[in-house]
Amino acid sequence: MGGDRLLRYAVVAVAFLLAGVWIGLAAAPLPAVPACEDRDTLFQVSTIDALLQGTYDGSMAFDELARHGDFGIGCGDRLDGELIGIDGEWYLIRVDGRPYLASGSATTPFAAATFFDPEITVAVDEPMNLTALQSRVEAKFPSENLFYAIRVDGTFPHVVTRSVPAQEKPYPRLIDVTANQTVFTLENVTGTAIGFWTPALAEGVNVPGYHLHFITGDRAAGGHVLDMTLAEGTVQVDTTANFTMALPSGGDFLTVDLSADLSDDLEQVE
Repeated sequence: MGGDRLLRYAVVAVAFLLAGVWIGLAAAPLPAVPACEDRDTLFQVSTIDALLQGTYDGSMAFDELARHGDFGIGCGDRLDGELIGIDGEWYLIRVDGRPYLASGSATTPFAAATFFDPEITVAVDEPMNLTALQSRVEAKFPSENLFYAIRVDGTFPHVVTRSVPAQEKPYPRLIDVTANQTVFTLENVTGTAIGFWTPALAEGVNVPGYHLHFITGDRAAGGHVLDMTLAEGTVQVDTTANFTMALPSGGDFLTVDLSADLSDDLEQVE
């Protein structure tokens, strides 16, 4: 009897021990699974209406922005330069009209980025001005309620771009800054215009319609596109159905009034 009792005690003890191990494993947190950035997402820092009203302090580092895309546009801290991200490299085109590689620790107050995976290609084999080109590309969109990343590669007889200098506090409104913008005229260059087409539903958040920046193939010049003519080339379009926005957690953004209609300001700025 004594042996049987000891055996039963041993079996129970082992059962409790195994149960404890199982409970411990069940309660333990699972190993973290690395997050995978959705390549079909437009990621944006702040809003265009905040920028229009002078919220120019950077809120996100370029290293962080690059985690959300290899393609995009925006501006530098204190409005210092027009930002363009192309093939995973990010440049700031400053007021001298020259592109500079963006420092990873430097920040941006406003930017949009995505991973560029085009589904639509439009070949251009005859000269087209900006208005005609935009209309031709827009006709290929499956819907006017989605975001589209746009890339135009080719030969350009004529491109007009702009950039603005870094601003000092108290920051002026963007409409006052661009009234004194520096304008560049580029003739007979090869290069790339990239940017986004934003649906009307995002008015106040981003620029409805087209917003393009340009950089030459030799990375010597560029800026925000004001006008251009494409002689021949290719337009690629990436339909982007998802949207994520990171709002600044401090600074002027917390007190800026975003309730007003700034469409007139935006029309003059663009």
